Formats: sequence, structure tokens, C-alpha cells
Amino acid sequence: MKYTFVTLFPNLIEGYFKDSILKRAIDKGVLEIEYLNPRDFSKNKHFKVDDTAVGGGAGMVMNPQPLFDALDNLKQEDEDVYIIFMTPVAKPFVQNDAKRLAKRSHIAFVSGRYEGIDERVIEKYADEVYSIGDYILTGGELASLVVCDAVSRNIEGVLGNADSLEIESFETPLLEAPSFSKPQKYEGLSVPSEYLKGNHSKIRSLKFALSEAKTKFFRPEQLIKYNCLHTIDTLSQKKKR
Repeated sequence: MKYTFVTLFPNLIEGYFKDSILKRAIDKGVLEIEYLNPRDFSKNKHFKVDDTAVGGGAGMVMNPQPLFDALDNLKQEDEDVYIIFMTPVAKPFVQNDAKRLAKRSHIAFVSGRYEGIDERVIEKYADEVYSIGDYILTGGELASLVVCDAVSRNIEGVLGNADSLEIESFETPLLEAPSFSKPQKYEGLSVPSEYLKGNHSKIRSLKFALSEAKTKFFRPEQLIKYNCLHTIDTLSQKKKR
């Protein structure tokens, strides 16, 4: 997988790939990272990339010319590049999106700044537009990294143990059960005793119960979704009989 980050501030992104899992994936050649700065394509004598908003309003807007030229250049180099814009004015990014996007060969993330990007850029170049939450950031770089990380975990060869993907939150509507490490006791706090007895059937049952409890507390709408899916599956199984 190749990622291109279209950003005015590559330094905000570069450090994330210098350690841990994604660095190892880059070293193995599983991932490739490059940066494209719209300022390098600006035809303004001062290399400006923003201007006042048409129709008034506070703040500046990234104007189309540098981004048009940068993205045209990118598409000339690779016509299959899949271009994603990060903006709060979009559908929420979810785990199924991460799994689907992991099948791509080249993704470009366009990070906005100031009050956003001229809408004409998005209309012309966006293959998809995502939001990572109902809040406002100072730029799209953090959002791009969030999506990049989530997608990368689903690419073969990135994780040391791919089986870990199967037990994570959002692989089903339920949140993942709590995790514990050694020692069994620490400062008076213990691991659930059932985890220590070696009965894997009972451990699975306990983990499921804890998963349900956690989902009910933090994300009740996900528990409702799970119960609906379980009911549909049960009725389907009865019809097959």
C-alpha cells in the first residue's frame, strides 16, 4: 500500500511513522509513505494557498489552484490513486471502511487547514469524504493519520499477529472485552479468577458477558444493534430447519 499525504505541514505527520508497527511495515516494504505540499504548486508570488471566503465569514479558505495542480500531478503519476478528503462535514469513518480501503493499492489523504478547502476541489477530486467525529480540529492531518492507521492494520503483513484483528472492537457490534496482563495481582487488584482456571469455554462465556456489559455502559446503541442482528440470525436459522 502506498499513502500520499497532501498537506501543508508534512512534519506533523512524518514522526508517526518513525516507530512501532507502521515503521516495521515500511521497513519491510509493505507500506510506502510520500508527501505532497500544495504550497509547492502555488502560482502566487508569495506561495500563498489561501484567500478570503466568498460571501463573507471569518477565517481563510484554501483556494483551488494549488490543490488542483497538486492533485492533477498526483493523478498523472498514478491514475489509480484513491483520493480521500478529511472534513467534519462528511459521513463517519467506521471499521468496515478501514477493511474495504485496505484492498486499495494507493490512497491519498487531503488535509484541510484554516476554515477548510474550497468545495470545488472536493467536488472534482474526492473519491470519498470522511469525518472521524463530531468535533473540530485545527487541520486534517490528525484525522488522516487516524484513518491511515486503521486501514493499515487490515493490510496483510502489517500486524505481527493477524489473528488479533478478529477479537477487536467493531468486528461485531459489541465492544471488546477487557484485557489483563501478568501479574495476577497488583496493588490489591486481581485478574478475574475464571481467566486463571484454564477452562476456555467458561473464559469465552465470561468475556462475552463482560463485552456485553461494557457495550451497554459505553455504547448502548451498539448493544441494540447486536441484539437485532442476533434475533435476525436466530430466525434465519429456524427457517432453514
